[in-house]
Amino acid sequence: MKLEIVVLAAGKGTRMRSHQPKVLQPLGGWPLLGHVLARANALDPVAVHVVYGHGGEIVPAAFPASRVNWTLQDEQLGTGHALAQAMPTVMDDSLVLVLYGDVPLIGEATLRTLIAAANDGLALLTAELEDAGSYGRIIRDGAGRVVRIVERKDATADELAVREINSGFMAAPAARFREWLARLDNRNSQGEYYLTDVVAMAVADGITIATTQPKSLVEILGVNSKQELAQLERSHQLDKARELMDRGVTLRDPTRFDLRGELSTGSDVTIDVNVIIEGDVSLGDGVSIGANNVIRNSRIGANVIIKENCVIEDADIADGCIVGPFARIRPETKLARNVHIGNFVEIKKSDVDAGSKINHLSYVGDSTVGRDVNVGAGTITCNYDGANKHRTVIGDNVFIGSDTQLVAPVTVGAGATVGAGSTITADVPAEELTLSRTQQKTVAGWKRPRKKE
Repeated sequence: MKLEIVVLAAGKGTRMRSHQPKVLQPLGGWPLLGHVLARANALDPVAVHVVYGHGGEIVPAAFPASRVNWTLQDEQLGTGHALAQAMPTVMDDSLVLVLYGDVPLIGEATLRTLIAAANDGLALLTAELEDAGSYGRIIRDGAGRVVRIVERKDATADELAVREINSGFMAAPAARFREWLARLDNRNSQGEYYLTDVVAMAVADGITIATTQPKSLVEILGVNSKQELAQLERSHQLDKARELMDRGVTLRDPTRFDLRGELSTGSDVTIDVNVIIEGDVSLGDGVSIGANNVIRNSRIGANVIIKENCVIEDADIADGCIVGPFARIRPETKLARNVHIGNFVEIKKSDVDAGSKINHLSYVGDSTVGRDVNVGAGTITCNYDGANKHRTVIGDNVFIGSDTQLVAPVTVGAGATVGAGSTITADVPAEELTLSRTQQKTVAGWKRPRKKE
């Protein structure tokens, strides 16, 4: 039987206290709904349908590349009503799996077990909790068969004592769902069309109801508040940390590491505390990342050392480089092998060739730096004239003295030396010493002013 997945994602999320739709709240750098769609696609369905409502077109606009059938639920009249909105585009001979846009950590293995249990009947994902809280309770008969689900607000005292809860995840043939949904009513405390009412209908129709359980309770936890979002974030990050350590990465403290994207790693990678990885990042063999670093969408080669307190974004750093501490590597920067970038240095949209060193208190922007160049402390490339950006080109084996300003557009020829304290406004010839300074003077007998007694 073909698989089609319907994701219910129309809820407002009032307790989030946010103008952003709940399903777009971030977890591990992705929207909650993004996690659910990734899990859905991993099951290889013939179609994925998302029912959205609160936030309107903001929700589908957040996933422009997704192959999703989007269905708007104009009025949020309950989960049964939400599923009914998607059913017209679902084929009769499909098995329908129901997921939720605010339950992001559901596992693929758990869902595959649920799908297999559905067969030609109805399968529910249930769990046993010490405190069932606001979950609907699974009510069974004396033989242990599921007979219905009762929502917390409609439950009696005895029913509230039941520990087995309904997670909301279910699977059944589309034709059966279509029939049951047509018979739903909203005669309950909330005046909503409960999807859970299909369970009693299935029992009345003599349909077998199977139940399966998640591998971990965190898989079925939804997000209704910022506190719950933070709790799931920690669970998610610990799972990611365990995966990395299983791959051989050394994490100095797994509880103080955040992966908000995708990270590929070589062997013998070490990551210190309070490191944040965002977007798509790769780390080569033997990379060492110091504490308090942020790395976004960057490729780090083998045996690179990133010292403490650096920000690296959209950059390519080749083997053997040393960066930091307190360095900022901005987008479109490429560092070749064995480049050294030191403390309080900012590099932007520049190519720095092998063996070059920019070690102290410098800004290099919109530049091409050759091989084995030494840039002294306090050097800056003046790349912006107030309207346009201009490029600086520095040849191989150049020595730039400290406190130099290179006013772009300008070229420094190979092997040139620029004296400390110079302001360079014209091209510098190769293999020559160039400097611009006023003559040093000493005023004999000058006295520093003193306060009067």
